[in-house]
Formats: sequence, structure tokens, C-alpha cells
Amino acid sequence: MIKTQVDDSSFLLPSTAKPQRLFSSKEMVNQTSVADFVLLGFSDIRELQVFHFVVFLSIYLVALIGNFLIITTILQHHHLHTPMYFFLVNLSVVDIGYISTTVPKSMANSLLDTKLISYSGCVTQVFLANTFGFSELSLLTVMAYDRYVAICYPLQYRLIMNWKVCVKMTTASLLCSAINGVVQAASIFSLHFCSSHVIEHFFCDFSLLLKISCSDTQPIIWYIFALVLIVACPCFLLVLISYVFIFSTVFKIQSAQGRRKAFSTCTPHLTVFSLFLTTAVFSYMRPKSLSSLPLNLSASILYTVCPPLMNPIIYSLRNREIQVALSKTLNKRI
Repeated sequence: MIKTQVDDSSFLLPSTAKPQRLFSSKEMVNQTSVADFVLLGFSDIRELQVFHFVVFLSIYLVALIGNFLIITTILQHHHLHTPMYFFLVNLSVVDIGYISTTVPKSMANSLLDTKLISYSGCVTQVFLANTFGFSELSLLTVMAYDRYVAICYPLQYRLIMNWKVCVKMTTASLLCSAINGVVQAASIFSLHFCSSHVIEHFFCDFSLLLKISCSDTQPIIWYIFALVLIVACPCFLLVLISYVFIFSTVFKIQSAQGRRKAFSTCTPHLTVFSLFLTTAVFSYMRPKSLSSLPLNLSASILYTVCPPLMNPIIYSLRNREIQVALSKTLNKRI
């Protein structure tokens, strides 16, 4: 039997022993080295692990193909080179990065029948997940402002939303998101994990890392609270206010065709934003009575997998210009 040496901060294996893989959540945590975390995943049953791999692989491929089709379609058709579709291209790029942060590692663990993720891999997931998640929120907010200007100030639209402004807004969104990702990833480096390295998730979720840490996490919690209060809430309010003005303007349009055309440019964005907001709120703000491992995993799928998967589908189904351009692109390919 391999005996472990215990110190005040971690569980270590002797230098002659190699870290053993964990196949059950009930096995002893001290079988892993301090450099590893254990992702419980969805199941310990091999058949269910293979099923999880197949399902996630299908979802991942659909999300990648859908977002790449959106990007190539917009790039190939010059009449789509407008601010709205410029932001949509960036949103698709963010969606590809967002789903690629968590799903491939989870698929690999299921296929290889392991639950381990390295410390550096976990920190990288924290950085990328927070960066892409924050980018999604900021880009959706910018897109709401774009729709507000297009509908409420159509004559000044080209002047207000010129390419220089669009590039600046997108760059600022991505840069602020990256800074936030660096701050949250750096905070993980400052944490100590004394007794447990088990994460009840299929990826390294920042909130669960705080939960299992034995360090003082209060400053990090205050930072997250300030981030939500200063950034997330104003983004939500800006989108809400934008659509109040949009709907007020649209209902004043006399012709039914004009109203339909105005709604058709807003409906995809409003649907995508609602999907992202509801999944995030359900995942992080639901009461503790609704917290359990199966429910937590289901909620995490909603906000990490559904938006990148559904965004290209929603825009393809609800946007006439995208439908026509996508049809031409596919016909050329065929």
C-alpha cells in the first residue's frame, strides 16, 4: 500500500510513487498530487462516459460548424460588411473560444477514463472561461447599442457607428475581458488547497475553486461582487434601456412592413441575450435549496455550451439576410 506524507497545506505522494487516476468520487483525494485537481464529471460508469463523449462531440462539432459558417458567410458577402455583422463575427469568434475552453477537456477525460486536470490547466480554464464569458456579455451590450442607434437614429447611423468607433468598442470589450480573466486567474495562484482537490464539475469553475480553498477568499468574493455591481448590472441596464427606446420607436412606425423589418433585425440579438442572461442567472443566483451535483452540472451546460451552440442557429433562423447569404455560400461549396 502506498502511504502518503501529510503536511500543513497539501497531500503529497512519495517521490517513488506515481499519481493514480481516480475513477470514483468516493476514492481518497490524497491519491492525487498537489499539482492536480479532480473533476468529478458526469458519471463513473464507463458506458455513460462514452455516451457523454459522443453527445459532447456532436454538440461541439455543431457549434464549431455553425459559428464558422456565420464567420465565412459574412466575410464572403460584401453587403454584410456592416457594423451589426462585424459585431456578429466577433461574437462567433468568442463563442468558438468559449466552448473550446471546457468541452474538449471534458471529452478527453471521458474518453480516456480519467478525472485529472493539471493545476496549470485549471488556471488556464479559469482565465479563458472568464475572458470569453465576459467578452460575450460586453459584445451583446455593444450590439444592443448598435441596434438602438440603427432604429432610433437611422439617418445618423453611419456617422455614429463608423468603423473606427466599432473597432474601438470591440477592442475595449475584449481588452477589459482579458484583464478580468488575468485578475481571476492570478487570484487562483494565490489560493491554497489544504485537504480537497475535488471539483464537483466537468471543468474548473471559479466559484467551486473558492469553495474548496482553505485560504481567505473574502477579498476575491468582494472583487466578484464589485464586478457584478459595476459591470454586469450596468450592461443589463444598458440593454434593457436600449430596447425600451427601440420598441417605443418601432411601435411609432406606421407601416406593418416597416415594423416587421425593424423587429427582424432586433429579434435574434434579443433572443441570444435573453438566453445568455437566463442561463447565467440560473447557474449563479439560484437558491441553495436548488443546488445539487446533477443540477449544477446541468446548469453549467446551459451557460457554457448552449449560447455558443444556439447563437448561430438563432441568427440563421431569424435573420433573413444571413439566411440568403448562407444559402449562397453553401450552394457554392456544394
